[in-house]
Amino acid sequence: MSCSAAERSTYIPSDEALMVAAAGGDTVAFGELIERHQTSAWNAAYRFLGDATEAEDVAQEAFLKILDAAPRYRPLATFRTYLYRVVTRLCLDRASKKKPYYTHAIPNVAAANPSPLEIMSGRELAQIVRQALDYLPPKQRVVVVLRYYEGLNYAEIASALETTVKAVERLLSRARQGLEQRLGRFVEP
Repeated sequence: MSCSAAERSTYIPSDEALMVAAAGGDTVAFGELIERHQTSAWNAAYRFLGDATEAEDVAQEAFLKILDAAPRYRPLATFRTYLYRVVTRLCLDRASKKKPYYTHAIPNVAAANPSPLEIMSGRELAQIVRQALDYLPPKQRVVVVLRYYEGLNYAEIASALETTVKAVERLLSRARQGLEQRLGRFVEP
């Protein structure tokens, strides 16, 4: 059974299909993957590292590593999970080599004409959250980033970190406790 011309023109291949094509040498397919996921890769790296330039370096390095490993790719998990696994490893590697630097502002904060007071309050809160994240061990920090900033579920995080769901639950629980200790006075009862 074949697709009609109209169906072929509207067909949007899955990330996994694009990665399989890239494994076969299709650079256009890999370019499409980059277009789809470069912002997500950069956001995850930025939220972990707190430095835009380093985040860009990590995102680029992640895609280069994925392209290099493309011939060995097996679609056992979603491409998104695979990408976060690579980004996470690169971020953890950088964190083990040096202490991360957190900026005072978080990008992509959307607001409809906030007042100056709201802007200052938001910046202050973002700075306080960044400082609290800085005190978490790297693995706890990355779990928080993947869960709350990137929206991954526990199974996807476990796959990205190559661990169990139970280990993710424990890491997240410890991270929440650490954040609660640092941010407790800012949480409304």
